[in-house]
Parts: sequence; C-alpha cells; structure tokens
Amino acid sequence: MSTNQHSSHDELIFLEELEKSDPQVKPEGNLTWRIMIIDDDPDVHSATTFALSSLAIQGRSLSFLHAYSAVQAKEILKNETDIAIILLDVVMEQEDAGLHLVNTIRNELGLAEVRIILRTGQPGYAPEIDAIRDFDINDYKTKSELTRTKLFTTVTSAIRSYDQICSINTLRRASDITTRSSRELISQTNLNEFAAIAIRSIIEYFNEPNINLLLFKQDELGGAVNIIAANGQFSQLLNNPTKTSDNSLILQTIELCLIQQQNLIESDHAALYLSNTTQTRYALYIGVNKQITPQDGRFLDVFSSNVSVCLDNVLLNIRLRTHAFTDPLTNLPNRLKLLHMLDQILAQQNRPQTTLALIDIDHFAETNNALGHQFGDLLLCAVAERLRHHFEHSCKLARIGSDTFSIVGHNDIVRPEIILSLFYAPFLIEKQDVQLSATIGLVKLDDYQGDTSDALKDTNIALKQAKKQQRTGYVYFTNNMGVEIRERVRLMRALNSAFQKNHLFVVYQPQVEISSAKAIGAEALLRWKTAEGKYIPPDQFIPIAEYSGLIIELGDWVLRNACFELKTLLKKGYDDFKMSVNVSQAQFLHPEFLNSVRRAISDTGVPPHLLDLEITESMAMEDPIFLMETLHQLKKIGVKISIDDFGTGFSSLSYLQKLPIDQLKIDRSFVNQIVDANSSASIPKMIIQLCQSLGLSVIAEGVEELKQAEALVSFGCSYAQGYYYSKPLETLMLHEWLGQRL
Repeated sequence: MSTNQHSSHDELIFLEELEKSDPQVKPEGNLTWRIMIIDDDPDVHSATTFALSSLAIQGRSLSFLHAYSAVQAKEILKNETDIAIILLDVVMEQEDAGLHLVNTIRNELGLAEVRIILRTGQPGYAPEIDAIRDFDINDYKTKSELTRTKLFTTVTSAIRSYDQICSINTLRRASDITTRSSRELISQTNLNEFAAIAIRSIIEYFNEPNINLLLFKQDELGGAVNIIAANGQFSQLLNNPTKTSDNSLILQTIELCLIQQQNLIESDHAALYLSNTTQTRYALYIGVNKQITPQDGRFLDVFSSNVSVCLDNVLLNIRLRTHAFTDPLTNLPNRLKLLHMLDQILAQQNRPQTTLALIDIDHFAETNNALGHQFGDLLLCAVAERLRHHFEHSCKLARIGSDTFSIVGHNDIVRPEIILSLFYAPFLIEKQDVQLSATIGLVKLDDYQGDTSDALKDTNIALKQAKKQQRTGYVYFTNNMGVEIRERVRLMRALNSAFQKNHLFVVYQPQVEISSAKAIGAEALLRWKTAEGKYIPPDQFIPIAEYSGLIIELGDWVLRNACFELKTLLKKGYDDFKMSVNVSQAQFLHPEFLNSVRRAISDTGVPPHLLDLEITESMAMEDPIFLMETLHQLKKIGVKISIDDFGTGFSSLSYLQKLPIDQLKIDRSFVNQIVDANSSASIPKMIIQLCQSLGLSVIAEGVEELKQAEALVSFGCSYAQGYYYSKPLETLMLHEWLGQRL
C-alpha cells in the first residue's frame, strides 16, 4: 500500500513465534522454491523474508524476488520463470493494483502454474468472495491474520500445490513431446534427420535453446568414440574421433555410459544410452544450464527408451537401404543405385560431358566353372578393388551383373583405353596370377535423348556389339544400333501378335522328279501377311522367332498343319506323296520335340515314312552325340531325315556317313552356279556323287531355269524344287496345281 495509508494493520508481527525456534531442515542440492514478494512496503518484504528464510519445504530452501509496485513486478515477471509463489499486496499504486496484476500474470504473461496468495491490510478494498471468484487467486489473507505459523502453512500448501501442478503439466508436456517425437523418429530412414529430431525434442522439453546436445557413436567396445550429431560449439567435431582435450567431462561421462550401457543423469548433465540390436553403441549427451530435477530424469529415462526403439528401426531401414543399393560381394553400388545416379545426371539441363561404360569380363563363366564359385567371387572382388583404386575419387562405380561393372564419369576419364589397360596386369588370387580381359560398351550422355532405362539398354547394345566384333575391345553406342535393335523388338512383338491373330500361314512348294516332272512331294514353308496386306520375308522374321524362342511353338504348329495337309492329299489319291518340314535348332534341342512329332503323326494318322524332317548342316555339327541319339529316335518313329543347305557348312564326311539320314538337299547358292549342262559346277556334281556313294537320295532346291534342271539330271540328280516348277502355293492353289499334273 502507499506510504500515506500506513496503519497498524499493515505491520507483520510474529510475536508468538519469537519465543520459539523452528528445527533447521537441510536443503537438498541447489534447488530452491522461488517466492516473489510484491508489496510497496519494504518492511513487509523484510518481515516476510525473515520469517521464511530459514525454512525448507520438501527438501528445498526458499529464495526470494522483490517488487515494490505492480509495474515493477510486471517487468520482472516478463523475464523470470520457475516462480512458485507470488505474495501479492492488493493495494499499491492504486486501490486495486494487485487485482489488475493478477489478470496480467494469468492472461497476458500466461503464468498459469505460479500460486498467487493475495494479501491486504485493508480487506474492505477487495471483497474476498468476489476476488477469488473473478480472478485465479489461490489464497486470500489479511496481513493481520498471517502469523508466522500461518504464513508457513499457507506457503507450504501453495508450494505443494505448485509442485503438483508443475508435475502434472511437465508430465503432460513430456508425454506430448515423447509421443510426437516418437511418431517422427519412427518414420526416419536417415540418421542425421533422426538425430536432429531427438535434439529438437530435448531442447523443447528443457525450453533452453543454448543446451549442449551431442550424439556419440562407438562401432565396437573400446573403439573410437565419434560425434555424429551436435549443436552449437561442438558441430566442428562431427564425424571425428573425440579426444580427451575436446571436453574431458563429456567424454568421461559418455565412455562410462557406453561401458555400463545405462543412462547417467547428474544435476546439470546427462548421458542417455540408446540401446539397439546392432554391434554399434550410441549415446546422447545433454548439458543444461539449470538443475535437472528427478522429474526431468524420469522424462529422460522414458525418452531414451522410446528413442532406442526408434533408433533400432532407423538402423534397420539404413541396413535395408544399404542392401537395396549395394552389391554385397564387392560393396560397390548395385544396378538400382546406378539407375538413381543416371536419373540425377540425365535430369540436369546443362549436362556435363559424361560417359557411361559397361565392362564385361571375358569368359568369366568358364573361369568360374573351372576354378569354383569361391575363386570366382575372389576374382570379382579383385576386379572391383582395382577399378575402385583407379576411379573411385573421380567416377561412380557399380556392379550391375554377375561379371559386369559400370563406370560413370567425365569423358576424359572414362575412356576405353584406360579401362582396358587395368586388365593388362594379372590378378593375384590365392597366390596365383590370373590373367583377365574385358569387353566394353559405352554411351556418351552429354546430349543423350533417352531416359535412364534407355541409357542402360543402349550401353548393353554397344557391349553386345563389341562382343560380336571382337573380345577385348570396345564399341560406342550409335543411333543406328538403337534403330536396329528397336526394330527387332518391334518385329518380335508384331510376330507374336500375328501368330495369336492367325496372320501366319503355311504354303507348300512342290518337289518334282526332274525326268518326268511328276510331283513327288512338297516342302511346308511359313509365311507372314500383316493386317495391312504386306508380306514380311521369312529371312526377316524367322531369325526373330528363333531369337525370341517363339520358333518352338511356331515349328510345332507348322508340323501339325503340314501333317493335316498331307493327310488331305493322301485322301485325294496322291499316294506316296511326301511332306518335308524344316526343323529349327531350338526346336530340335527342345525336350518335347520327339513327343511333338509323335503327337502330330498320331493325331493326323499320316504314314511316318511320308514325313521328311529337314535339319541344317550346322545343326548336324553342333552336338554330335545328342544329334545321333535324337536321329535314331526319329528313325524308330519311322520318319525320313534330310540335311538341308548341304555344302554351306563344314561337315566332316567321315562323320556324315555315320548319321542315319535319307537325303541331302543341294543349296540354291550352288544351283545358281550352274550355267548349262556342260557347266563344270563342281560342287553340285561332287555332292551328287557323294550321295550316290553313300546311298542317299539327293534333291536340288532353287531351280529356276530349264538348263539348270538338265544339268542336274546329267550330274545324276533325280529330284528338284524351285520357281521353274512352282513357287510356294497356298492349300487351294496347291491342289489346283497338282490337279493339272495328273
């Protein structure tokens, strides 16, 4: 109250307590209960301080703040925190200044936890019931009734209330922070982001921006302790081993925490042990500029448990991500990582001069099979290490296949000559030198127009082209290569679609006895007519069918159609009419080939001896043992066997005479050499003589002129087919052609 309003009621006198002394309670630690006295009478400040200064409540002593007006109190309260009680005089500058200050404290300053004890020497100025109802006031006392004992009782009750409210609010805030941070932490896949969230949560809890927070990592017990996340002055120590000179107290605390594998919480710092299922140990150091309360300790214990669970999830995600992008054998990035790197490069507008190279180790499969997979793995690791040693600091490396590596870097560095030179020196594997070579495909990405998958695909095209041309060489991708490959893929898809939509059909080229021009049979040939009416030549789509594997299904379909047509012709009275069907190498090698022949004969009912299966000379030389076994099985079925395109391969005559075959076909390229009957035509004549000596039938294909037919007869060849007699005919036209020959 103001000095001109002093009365005997304003004085705080504790007469009955002067004769007694309270037992002294020893405070625990440095924590105190902060009490603010707001009164315009200095004597009230002195008396209150004197009465309470020797007391301790719940193990803490009391400390005091003083304000002599509502205005001064407001300024102090803007900057002070952790005030437990405000002893507030009602009448100061104005009669209701204290009551207005209550409103400021609660509503403007937002100090909801502090307990306010309203004191007045003139109760009439502020009715008790109205004041307590309208304002958040925790107690209302007249100064005359506040004896020392009553003051102590009132303060003790208010402090307990304040402590409980703080505990509840702290628990609620701690729970909110823990829940929110756990939700954020559990979804992290990056350790840096994880650490940042943990640090931010601790700062939020202590409401102290200048707190020291450091996350430590120890890869093995007794190993170096590294700081992997920090704030403030310790940021410069990131990812470096911590030395004793950096901060001995922090390091000692962390090392003890890691050894004991438990939280260490002291009065002004703490070390939280973050347990996880890996061999790596983590600990979080917290250094604060105020007392860490037992309640804070409980929060830190719960927080560390939650962070540990989330850390395990983060480390698992990191391991999974590492495995997803890393080749486990060589520890190089894998194919998926390479695609990510290419994405980043190709997304740049001003793309640097960059080359992508694929390196394939020559004949690695043979080495692997001969020396064992373990030896092969060591060899791959040695290649990876040599590439890493030379290119790691200037380029991006990856292993994208069993024996295929990639390099991405500047054009001046990723040069085939440099890469190939790395294979000149042998590789030392298990004390033995192994000489390797490599083949390389390259694509320049400077102004490349395709996307990431196209870039890798085109580099593979260049690599395959290099393998075709010459091993231990290299080829740069060109647009022409891409056009050729993409056309092949387009044709492959179109062929498959045409087969499904019945745009493929079989034609038959008659085979005749030259001397009489009598039809003795026909060769079944596959043709393709598009929906637009365009014919695709066989020499374009047959290799595609063989490459894609569709030839097996197509070959079986042609065989069955040819057998059904043969059955029809036999019913029409064309006795002893033979049907020749080409068999591809893939078809011949397929496990179901013999069964497909049996089924075609059984389903159509044709005599097996009228079915002639044609295999090429190159097939005959591919796998002699398998060939011999399969041919003998075919002969048991009863079919005839012909060697097609004879003379274009490199057959061994001694081997040829052992094969259970019935006929040789002279290739059209040799027939074209025949000029007339007096022509030497040494190769056709030699083949015919060979067949006569081996007791084989012989037929010439591609006969287009009478003089060629006459020459073949003079050489001793009895049968022929070609445009001179007839082009390949569809079913109805074949029937018409045969009808004209009767």
